[in-house]
This record gives sequence, structure tokens and C-alpha cells, in this order.
Amino acid sequence: MTTGTFTPAPGRAPLRAILRRQVRMELILTARRGEAVVLAMGVPLLVLLGAGLTNATNVPGDDRLGYVVPGVLALTVMSTAFTGQAITTGYERSYGVLKRLGASPLTRPGLLFAKTAAILCLVLLQVVALGVVGVAAGWRPDLAQVLPAIGVTVLATAAYCGLALLIASLLRPETVTAAATLIYVLMLAAGGIMFAAPDLGSAGYFLLPLAAHAEALRDTLTAGTAVPGVIWLSLTLWAAVSLTAAARSFRWE
Repeated sequence: MTTGTFTPAPGRAPLRAILRRQVRMELILTARRGEAVVLAMGVPLLVLLGAGLTNATNVPGDDRLGYVVPGVLALTVMSTAFTGQAITTGYERSYGVLKRLGASPLTRPGLLFAKTAAILCLVLLQVVALGVVGVAAGWRPDLAQVLPAIGVTVLATAAYCGLALLIASLLRPETVTAAATLIYVLMLAAGGIMFAAPDLGSAGYFLLPLAAHAEALRDTLTAGTAVPGVIWLSLTLWAAVSLTAAARSFRWE
């Protein structure tokens, strides 16, 4: 044994290791909230089966599943990345969880990155599961357009996470729950998910990111066409503005 074998070497862990461990912890905590995951899947699944397999709603065109399934995929992204994320983060602040994280080497941008990365992993599993249900029901997506569909989904997820973390940092947990639920219901009603919504033109994509995401998935997976540039711009702006605002206003307590 040489001198200094047990000499402490204090210092901050590499940023990559910190983020990796926080992402892992976020995934573990999400897995423990099984009821939230089931709820986030339950509503979109009911919409898919109810609107996709029956004539309960009016949809444009003859391909009902081609219209409904992409909309449901966009809906489950919003359900998980926005509604669930906002409510969970709001109560984490209320219970003092974020305050304790604030005393760790994890920075605010690091926490936002970890939460967004964990949600992306969860969204991937949910979208694949709902996509399989849609295919079993008769939906036939164009797999050649999967990459642009993934691209717009990543942007939409980032936008919803940023918006969720923003309102969770500004409002009380009870108010966050009410606000997130209200926004979710309004987006579902006006986003053209299970029935034809009024055409707001290009402006609608900047007002309703859910509508932009759903239309992009219909263009790629159902019609096999390119995503319009205005949708790319809309989702990019939503992601950039919401994440920047969340990073600047986020509070540990």
C-alpha cells in the first residue's frame, strides 16, 4: 500500500455522467408512476378505437384510419410530454424534490435536458405501441417517410416539454393541473384529431402545435409526402421559444 491510496479526490463528476444518471432516474420514477403512463395511453387509445373504427365523427376523405391514427399519435405525445410532465414537475416542486436537486451539481439546463430526454424515450415506446394497434386495425403507413415523421415528433416533444416545465415553474401545483388539463382539452377539441376542425390556414400551425404535428404525421405516414416548411418552422419555433423560456424562468422551489 502506498501513501495517498485512500486520499479523497473531491471534484464534480463529468457533465455527461450527471446527465446520464439523471435521465436514468427520471425513467425509473416514470416507471413507478404506472397509473400515469396508463392514463396517458388510455385516452389516445380510446380515441383511436372510437373515432378510427366507427363513424362517430366526421373526418375529411375516405381514409378514416389514415386521418385518425396520425392524430392520435400526436395526441399521445402531447399527453405525455405536456400534460403529464407539467403535473409531475409541479408536484415535485411542491414536495421539495426539485429543491434538493438544486443543491446537487445538476444545473437547470441539465434538469430540463434530462426530463426531455426521458420523455422522448417514453414517447417512443407509446408511439410504437399505438402504431401497432393502428396497423392491426387496418392503417397502412408509408414506412419510407418514417425519418421526417420522427423529426417532427422530436420537435413537438421538445416544444411540449418546454411549455410544461415553463408553466410548472410559474404556477402552484393545483393550478398547473387545472391549466394543463384545460390546454389539453382545448387542443384535443381544436386540433383536428378525431374530427375535421375549422381550417385556420398556416396561422393555425403556429397557434396549435398539436394540429401542426398531426398534419405533419398525416402528410408523411398516410399520404407519403413531404412535411410543409411552415410546419417545420412552427414546431421549431415552439421548441426553441418554450425551452428557452423554461430555462430562464425555471425555479427549484
